[in-house]
Amino acid sequence: MFEELKNAVVLITGGTRGIGRAVAQRFKEVGAKVYITGTSQEKTLKVAEELGVSGFKMDVSDREEVKKRVAEIVEVEGRIDVLVNNAGITKDSLFIRMKDEDWDRVVEVNLNGVYNVSRAVVPVMVKKRKGVIINISSVVGFTGNVGQVNYSATKSALIGFTKSLAKELGGRGIRVNCVAPGYITTDMTKKIPEKIKSELIKSIPLRREGEPKEVADACLFLASDMASYITGTTLHVNGGLF
Repeated sequence: MFEELKNAVVLITGGTRGIGRAVAQRFKEVGAKVYITGTSQEKTLKVAEELGVSGFKMDVSDREEVKKRVAEIVEVEGRIDVLVNNAGITKDSLFIRMKDEDWDRVVEVNLNGVYNVSRAVVPVMVKKRKGVIINISSVVGFTGNVGQVNYSATKSALIGFTKSLAKELGGRGIRVNCVAPGYITTDMTKKIPEKIKSELIKSIPLRREGEPKEVADACLFLASDMASYITGTTLHVNGGLF
């Protein structure tokens, strides 16, 4: 299974922990050539070594650095077959107390970062007339969430970005889809107080947290030939929460 992804060149942003790391591991398991990025050179190289993949520092909000790093991959591999736009941050606060810099930074990473990396990768895929782009959104992009106006706004924006880009690139053999995780066990969700966490789990029909691997499996499916007629859509991985 997934033989078509063997030796595929896969770029995963924000691949050092949580969902990104699980996605990298899953693609590595099927024989893909995986590249992960992170904001810390030391940590990224450490995780890359642990997973047996390639890694490098890249701030997705730095357009020039993104162009340089993508060019380096293409120089070595000649192509990028799959892009997983996973890098993202949170700077939670009630809107009335939100600092301008916290709004700006979340937009710079979560939305502009997806634009920057996609903008660098798309011409490479167009040239080959083949490729898959997977954007990691979130359940809160659909439901909203108290204290996450900035984060929710960026994750919602990715839906429109995905639908529009899918229409533009479909004729070039490139598919663009979203995965919207719900409550997944990551470093980000571990910060949630136990009382709130308990109530949240009660609201999930499957009555449990999701695992990063379950999101990774969704990404693997969308990148594979099993999803060859799927583009411009969002795959919800949230246990029935939404």
